[in-house]
Amino acid sequence: MEENDITQIILQYSFKIHSALGPGLLESVYAECLFYELKKHGLHVEKQKSLPVLYDEIILEAGFRIDLFVENKVIVELKAVEALNEVHFAQTLTYLRLSECKVGLLINFNVVSLKNGIKRIVNKY
Repeated sequence: MEENDITQIILQYSFKIHSALGPGLLESVYAECLFYELKKHGLHVEKQKSLPVLYDEIILEAGFRIDLFVENKVIVELKAVEALNEVHFAQTLTYLRLSECKVGLLINFNVVSLKNGIKRIVNKY
């Protein structure tokens, strides 16, 4: 399955969850619901996946935690904030670069219309 197919499925279920629950809940609620829906759909999904950081000659195991890692190809970073800002984009891009993944989705569920809370980020490594 290609990245575009995976992101389409992720977005489909994100819209379903947002329609059912609306904005205003904790990020962890949306993450659990999306994890559940993607697993139910048959996708391989890891939540809170540790992403080690290689610095100089050492590997730091306590690097980052990816909210959802889908099919070993797409990183999903979830937020429930008033507005996305540059650090959210930079964080997602850093995850993409360190994992050598091509595509990530940054999804903010704390919006009235979810289409305004979705950003697709491409790693041009």
